[in-house]
Amino acid sequence: MDHSRTPVLEALTKFRERGDVVYGPPGHKQGRGVDPRVLDVLGPGMFAADVLMLNGLDDRRESRGVLDQAQALMADAVGAERSFFSTCGSSLSVKTAMLAVAGPGEKLLISRNAHKSVVSGVIINGTDPVWVHPRFDPDLHLAHPPQPDDVERALDEHPDAKGMLLITPTDWGGCADIARIAELCHARDVPLIVDEAWGAHLPFHPDLPAWGMACGADLVVTSVHKMGGAIEQSSVFHLQGDRVDPDVLKQREDLLGTTSASSLVYASLDGWRRQMAEQGRALLDAALARAGRVRAAVDGLPGLSVMGRETVGPGGAADLDPLAVTVDVRGLGVSGMQAAEWLRAACHIDVGAADQCRVNARLTHADDDETEARLLDALRRLVDEHERIDPQPQIRLPAPDTLQLRTVMLPRDAFFGPTEQIPVGKAAGRVAAELVSPYPPGVPVLAPGELITGAVLDYLASGPPAGMLAPDAADPSLRTLRVVAE
Repeated sequence: MDHSRTPVLEALTKFRERGDVVYGPPGHKQGRGVDPRVLDVLGPGMFAADVLMLNGLDDRRESRGVLDQAQALMADAVGAERSFFSTCGSSLSVKTAMLAVAGPGEKLLISRNAHKSVVSGVIINGTDPVWVHPRFDPDLHLAHPPQPDDVERALDEHPDAKGMLLITPTDWGGCADIARIAELCHARDVPLIVDEAWGAHLPFHPDLPAWGMACGADLVVTSVHKMGGAIEQSSVFHLQGDRVDPDVLKQREDLLGTTSASSLVYASLDGWRRQMAEQGRALLDAALARAGRVRAAVDGLPGLSVMGRETVGPGGAADLDPLAVTVDVRGLGVSGMQAAEWLRAACHIDVGAADQCRVNARLTHADDDETEARLLDALRRLVDEHERIDPQPQIRLPAPDTLQLRTVMLPRDAFFGPTEQIPVGKAAGRVAAELVSPYPPGVPVLAPGELITGAVLDYLASGPPAGMLAPDAADPSLRTLRVVAE
């Protein structure tokens, strides 16, 4: 296919050339009605590009197939059979993917290190989750993706499961053995969904970990805004094979998605695909070289340790995305959360994620010599000035196996049923009725329907004084928890 083409951007250019005046949404009429004070911040170009697809970039019957052409080009660029754009982020895309495979009350194997959006999908869809727990590294206090034997065991124990949802790469860059897990699923004729939110760049360079479609996954969800060049909420479903019906997937997306899709998202997805198809190899060559320099420089700083390929192997990750630069800061005597806050306040450097042990800086094709230097200078300052960081209570990190809670109730029933808010000290032995997700990265410690244990309560209670953010909890201070009413 001709990857110099960008159907959405071309349609937007023609719209402007025609000088169309729209008497439907959006009400700002391509910026005419926007407050000038807003235009000063956001710029007029953004509003001029905000045009509906229906009777805007395309005609009333969408007979020009603008979006279909753009999606076909995306599929061709990455080697998928079908691709679908989503303008509500992968938080919605993954819910749609799950619903296309397992309906209400049906079982779905799911990596328990899933983002809160996945667990939210379990609640909304009424799915009966079979949690496949990740492998925890007790030294790093880090979760690696589930191992193939964990998935095989779950498939054997739940032959009625409709499929598997695998999360890879993790927030820290660890990758699962997608190919082997796909083989295990397909041997039982069930589909494998891969939530590859952090992997949109993977198809475009051979030295990056293999991506889901290349490893035999049936349905892959990518967040292009995370590691690609599209704006926030840009997400794509990629599909191959016949285990997931594309018509069913589209219908499920229609149930959850917006009827007012953003042309800004569509256009940026279209343009990013062209950029990657034409220049991706060279751009990612440069990014990989830059990541190598950053990793070497940070590893030479006292008190800091970069997570590398020592985490790859049996019981660990199957591969590692080198562009995810995960830095353990415990050698400085501070937490990752403290380091992240100091880097922002003192150096105006905003890292992607932070927990008790580490911070994470994601490098992409957009980084340059200036951003490389800024990051390294900031980390050097952190090493030199860490003693100025005020002491703070530390999170009481739990033993890894204590995070593997037992689901005793369908999450949807626990979430929507009668609940009560009780002091955290009285919550042991009760059934959680809410999500509690330290954020970022946003992996729930508690999910509705799980039996709460004292060890998890001790961990959560120590969190807020140490800087943990749990925005989805009804009581973010975590002094109380919402549980199923007795």
